[in-house]
Amino acid sequence: MANMTVNQRTQYERTELSVPSTGTHVRNRRRLVIFNLIALAIFGLLAYATVVAIDGWAKGVVLGVIVLTTIGVMIALSPNRRA
Repeated sequence: MANMTVNQRTQYERTELSVPSTGTHVRNRRRLVIFNLIALAIFGLLAYATVVAIDGWAKGVVLGVIVLTTIGVMIALSPNRRA
């Protein structure tokens, strides 16, 4: 350890999240299903309100660019992305 750089030491000591003992554990699956159903309903209502609020093609283009930029950021920051 004495001859390692800071970057090498950080790589050596980091937690491996792919190991089952360090991942997220769900205690109650029913609560997770209920939360997902509520979140899906809220998302549907917000999507409907967005579609109703778009008046012309210009607002549609702006919304499309925002969505595409968000997807691009998600891809760029993905931990599974190959460098």
